[in-house]
Amino acid sequence: MTRDRSFLRDNSLTLVFGTGFLLTLAGQAIAGHADFNNQLIAEDLHPVTFGGYLLSSDFAVDVTENWQSEYLQFFLYIFGTVWLLQRGSPESKQLHKAGPESDADQKVGEYAKPDSPRWAAARGARQAWYARSLGTLMCTLFLLSWLAQSVAGVAAYNEQHLRELQAPVSWSAYLGAADFWSRTLQNWQSELLAVGSMAIFSVYLRQRGSPESKPVGASHEATGVEG
Repeated sequence: MTRDRSFLRDNSLTLVFGTGFLLTLAGQAIAGHADFNNQLIAEDLHPVTFGGYLLSSDFAVDVTENWQSEYLQFFLYIFGTVWLLQRGSPESKQLHKAGPESDADQKVGEYAKPDSPRWAAARGARQAWYARSLGTLMCTLFLLSWLAQSVAGVAAYNEQHLRELQAPVSWSAYLGAADFWSRTLQNWQSELLAVGSMAIFSVYLRQRGSPESKPVGASHEATGVEG
């Protein structure tokens, strides 16, 4: 196998989903531009160019409201599954491993292996941070994208108000507005539903060859076992 083909195979999961992300983002931009101009024309206003739409608050808020809910899902899932369990689910740790686990189980400090990350073998704050770095990153991305949603959202909200000859609102007032929480909660509930459904459905259903599923012949009671 050539080096290029080996790279594609070894990174196919990231490459396929990354490409899919870019294609769907482009599709969203095209459809959103058409829909936005339809609304402007219906209000007897001039349509905007595609480039103008990409720089608009309407496009920004539509994108960021989805991003923040996805990062919230991963943040809650990563931290929640430290302690929360589901008997029979491959999405759960084994029932006796609830909590942060021992240094030996996590291969940190004196239990680090030669190929372990350097900070896993470190002591003190470096190891403590690295041991929580994935969840911390997801939390940070969630908060930043939620902040971006609120900033873009208040701009889009005020643009709509101005077109309707209504007074604009401040950013702090928008944080308490129904528009902001409607956009936020409709995404949160779908992410929580998806995670909960995956955890319980994977107890009884299988997908051969997938690490998100137990082996096809595994017991329904088997917990923390991947295919």
